[in-house]
Amino acid sequence: MKKVLNRQEERAAYRILDASANRCREGLRVLEEQVRFRDNDAEMTRQLKTLRHELTAALGQLHLVEHLDCRDTPGDVGTAISTDSELTRSDWAGVRRANMKRVQESLRTLEEYSKLVEPSASASFEAARYRSYEIEKQLERSENPRSIRLSKSRLYLLVQGNEPEQFLREVADGGVDIFQIRDKQADDRELLERGRRLRTLTRETDTLFIFNDRVDLALLCEADGVHVGQEELPVAAVRHLAGDDLLVGVSTHSLQQARTAVADGADYIGVGPVFPSGTKDFAEFVGPDLVRQVEQEVKLPVFAIGGIDLQNLQQVCEAGGRRIAVTRAINTADNPGRAAAELKKNLENSGTLNSN
Repeated sequence: MKKVLNRQEERAAYRILDASANRCREGLRVLEEQVRFRDNDAEMTRQLKTLRHELTAALGQLHLVEHLDCRDTPGDVGTAISTDSELTRSDWAGVRRANMKRVQESLRTLEEYSKLVEPSASASFEAARYRSYEIEKQLERSENPRSIRLSKSRLYLLVQGNEPEQFLREVADGGVDIFQIRDKQADDRELLERGRRLRTLTRETDTLFIFNDRVDLALLCEADGVHVGQEELPVAAVRHLAGDDLLVGVSTHSLQQARTAVADGADYIGVGPVFPSGTKDFAEFVGPDLVRQVEQEVKLPVFAIGGIDLQNLQQVCEAGGRRIAVTRAINTADNPGRAAAELKKNLENSGTLNSN
């Protein structure tokens, strides 16, 4: 039930709501500018812009413009109070975190004090606050050490895990950044043993180790991550089981699937199949065009996959592809280490490599 306020109480409530609205809008704009101009992250820019527009709609229910006479900046005792921490920011992450907290605190204030003047608006501020928590989680995840290593990775190799150690070391030396164990036939004990062997080797070679499909085995092997397809566990379920201990990759075959993977909190995505492959059957091939579309929109690391080799790699690079995942192009080569090195060199020399 809406409380009946006297004029003095109403003015105080609107002063609080006006100040909180301004802080929230300002904080969101600071966050949006960082992901837009520093990170070139179209999807996160879209999420923050959407949140800003939702805030505007919720604020419209409060009719703040009609109560601007309640604003009293000269008489605000808080404007002269500041701390040393407010005057400095050590890095981009510090700017981001400070403004994210400003947004969340403002939304909570708006949620509570709107109950005094327009209770129906409170739920909108609450929903926006919960959405900000999810955005914060996505932004923080991108700063962890594994994610930083992932962002620098270009060449991803799918293996069965039973390859000779010499082969694995040779291709790692040649430029493979990530190994994924993918074997649908081996039993769990065999996969666990292979995973533990590959975990030891990848620590020594500073490569990332991903397990296909199996969250349980990825955790038991202390893998860096797990990769799932459209038919396997969704990202939210993987996060429920593993928390943030694992990187999560998702196979996508359309732009909408790529957008969903980003929204669900994936750390990277695979896009394909780009070309016909000798290791997996598909009825349709997305071609380089989908790689181009996803690369233009998604900031997450994007690995093009499906029949990619030295003969068609240039098509992927011309579409903006910066990363690839392969199997046969290395595993069946006469000299796997050299094949890895040539693929890596072509990726780096493609002219599309950037800070993403």
